[in-house]
Amino acid sequence: MEFVSQCINLFHQGGPVMYVIAGCSLAVVTIAVERYIYFRQMSTDTQLFINKLQPLLERKKIGEAQQLCEDTPAVIGRLAAEGLEAYQKESNIEVVMEGAAALSAARLREYLNYLSFIVTLSPLLGLLGTVIGMINSFSVFNVKNGQPMAITGGIGEALVATATGLMVAIMALAAHTYFTHRLDQLVTDMEQVYTLIMTRLAGNKRARRENHEIA
Repeated sequence: MEFVSQCINLFHQGGPVMYVIAGCSLAVVTIAVERYIYFRQMSTDTQLFINKLQPLLERKKIGEAQQLCEDTPAVIGRLAAEGLEAYQKESNIEVVMEGAAALSAARLREYLNYLSFIVTLSPLLGLLGTVIGMINSFSVFNVKNGQPMAITGGIGEALVATATGLMVAIMALAAHTYFTHRLDQLVTDMEQVYTLIMTRLAGNKRARRENHEIA
């Protein structure tokens, strides 16, 4: 209980900027939780999915392949489903899958820019709070009243804002780095599935079209 009371006291000592920094920390936690849940939904064992999908494509069991994609709600399942649907409709598989991949990557990248923004903003807010606190500490009012300790004490209190801003920035940077790494992994997984679909279906579609023209 004493620890909580000390934290509240330090928070008030940091000045009004602390409320903005607290809002940034809340935004970081909210984005991190939301992105974690979303990335978890969009992730799966890529190699296992490819090992199941590849033989179905080789044996031209498109219906079973589509069922496999429907049973895989991850991003690679959705991407493969778009490719299979384009194949059945005799659309341009490459264009359809590239569009689907770009849209999926954009959704995965959503809100990450806010984390990057908070990484830059939080230390600046902390510095602003510190500068305001130091201005108050060096005010003529404190010196005239013979309170030299008020200056050093005020500087210590002012540094609370900087320390808090740095902690929030570190937290946001860690979250941004983690989700960027996860994003890169999922993009690599999509590239593997894209290559598989293009190799197994686009080539067959081209050969079928050439045989039809010869006939």
